[in-house]
Amino acid sequence: MDPNTKKILEKQGYAIVGNHSAVKLCHWLRESLLRNRFCYKQQFYGIKTHRCLQMSPTVNNCTQNCLFCWRFQGFDEVKLKEVDDPEYIVEESIKQQKRLIVGYKGDSRVDRKKWEEAMEPKHVAISLIGEPTLYPRLGELIEEYHKRGFTTFLVTNGTMPEVLENLDPLPTQLYVTLAAPNEEIYKKLLVPLIKNGWERLRRTLELLPSLDTRTVIRHTLVKGWNMDYLKEYAKLDSIGEPTFIESKAYVFVGYSRERLNLSNMPSHADIQEFSRKLADMTGYYYTDEKEDSRVVLLSKDKNPKKLSE
Repeated sequence: MDPNTKKILEKQGYAIVGNHSAVKLCHWLRESLLRNRFCYKQQFYGIKTHRCLQMSPTVNNCTQNCLFCWRFQGFDEVKLKEVDDPEYIVEESIKQQKRLIVGYKGDSRVDRKKWEEAMEPKHVAISLIGEPTLYPRLGELIEEYHKRGFTTFLVTNGTMPEVLENLDPLPTQLYVTLAAPNEEIYKKLLVPLIKNGWERLRRTLELLPSLDTRTVIRHTLVKGWNMDYLKEYAKLDSIGEPTFIESKAYVFVGYSRERLNLSNMPSHADIQEFSRKLADMTGYYYTDEKEDSRVVLLSKDKNPKKLSE
């Protein structure tokens, strides 16, 4: 990793693991420990916020430079030069998570039992920064987490369909970000670094129904950019037939503030309106919402099971 990039990431709170991986405490994990507030994934899917590890095996590699991304974008590499062992990444990621949490033990606001549980993470979000499907041993990485009793959430931008097609084992839940209704907006808003990014994303959507795992299409919505295309989104969602559809507002934070404006952040009312119309068009059920995250959940089943059930 470029030393300057590493320095920037560490200053932002990332714990670097090996040559190309990283861990960072989620805002909601801290909120869960300090103020007993939890993230929408706990409400929607049943995972425990304080026991969730957020990591990436490709901290400096991505196939897109999305305008709405709040993360540092030093990405100029699509392929990894050195590939770390997946068992090493898993062990070190857990070790770094514990190191980042240990200081909360002495905070009077933190429940001791909850802190002890947090020190034994049981869920991993393989996302954080970069595009995880660029890690060539991703299946082995997921398997290593499963061996340790973790549920795995893999978040991808969908530009590597061949990886998903051959992935073994599959994650507990697979997210695909669909933040553009057509190729023109895709190129302008998601700024692909590879050829045929839109066609590759479409192939991923076509692949989703054949994957034997829970799937999510996430629409990251940016006001003034990609919200007024409900029919096109509904058509794309019908191709992917996901278990869930999440409509989530772009949030005006981090490095995205250098590329977008506060006016580009939708209100929760905007997300509600979008989601109700999308539900009508797709036949999905308007299942849940979390206002402080500006997100709405649509489900294929009327009463979907949570992972804890």
